[in-house]
Amino acid sequence: MLLNLIGTWVAATLTIAILSFLYKENPLYRVAEHLYVGISAGFAIIYVWSFDVYPMLIQAFQRHLAEGNRAEAWILLIPAGLGLMMLLRSIPKLAWISRWPMSFTIGIGAGLGLVATVQGYLLPQVTDTLRPLVTVNNAVLYVGVISTLLYFYFSREHRGALGAVSRVGIIFIMVAFGANFGYTVMARISLLIGRFYFLLHDWLHVIR
Repeated sequence: MLLNLIGTWVAATLTIAILSFLYKENPLYRVAEHLYVGISAGFAIIYVWSFDVYPMLIQAFQRHLAEGNRAEAWILLIPAGLGLMMLLRSIPKLAWISRWPMSFTIGIGAGLGLVATVQGYLLPQVTDTLRPLVTVNNAVLYVGVISTLLYFYFSREHRGALGAVSRVGIIFIMVAFGANFGYTVMARISLLIGRFYFLLHDWLHVIR
């Protein structure tokens, strides 16, 4: 009970400290900001150690050695070595060594991200566009896709029919941007309502 009360007061104080930035930047806000960044970094370190490094590297190495799979055990030294090389970035004279594991990581991430984007996002979007022109919604979809693509066609000057179609495309683009912005604002407002509900219900007990 006491721990819950202390946790509620700490959370309420930090929430008010963050919201005080709406008035102006102040020391209370900076303290809350630094606490947030520090706790997030500490949580990330503990999470990576508990769920990645220890079970997938140390325990796996010990398990492979106990089972006699020496080849699979020693191959785990490659990611361990790359991780240690990345830590050398904090040493100025040896910082150049960290470029090798970073380039390796960025290359793998870019390759996996490209494949995932093409297979999970681009191709489904393209195939979903191929619909029969039997409804008004499908017709609007075709007009939006074609006009938007022609808006980004810069090999010719946007005059005449091309200019008219590209102007229709910019309308669809603005509608899409507005919808995305609206969803973003709605999500942020939902978070803000949640914090106000916490302050009024859990902390001040104004709302029952």
